[in-house]
Amino acid sequence: MNQTDLGDSVIFPLGEQLGSEHFSGAAWLEMLTPADSACPIGNVTFAPGCRNNWHSHPGGQVLLVTGGRGWYQQWGQPARELRPGDVVEIPPDAKHWHGAARDSRFSHLAVMVDPAKGPAAWLEPVADADYDSLK
Repeated sequence: MNQTDLGDSVIFPLGEQLGSEHFSGAAWLEMLTPADSACPIGNVTFAPGCRNNWHSHPGGQVLLVTGGRGWYQQWGQPARELRPGDVVEIPPDAKHWHGAARDSRFSHLAVMVDPAKGPAAWLEPVADADYDSLK
């Protein structure tokens, strides 16, 4: 996937492809503010079917959906479908995952809240059966 594959809805640069064991599929990251700033903001783009592992952020996180269709789920709650314009406020230390729908790419801005509290704690992958049950 490259910038032109994403169509006219791209707002921010695609960035570099992540080589991470914390994602099941291809994802890209473009930091829009420095990672060590008081308010790190990254543009994250997921290929269709890609999702990240369960994880949490000590200071919390805000997702601002900018393109495609995706999913967000907090531990113990049903998955929530996400579309452009949706906002997700994730509380500190809430175990969650987010990623693309099976048939759509997905982009969001990830805003790290209170980053001085520390980095994300990465956990287990989302079970394929759970992800596959989403429409």
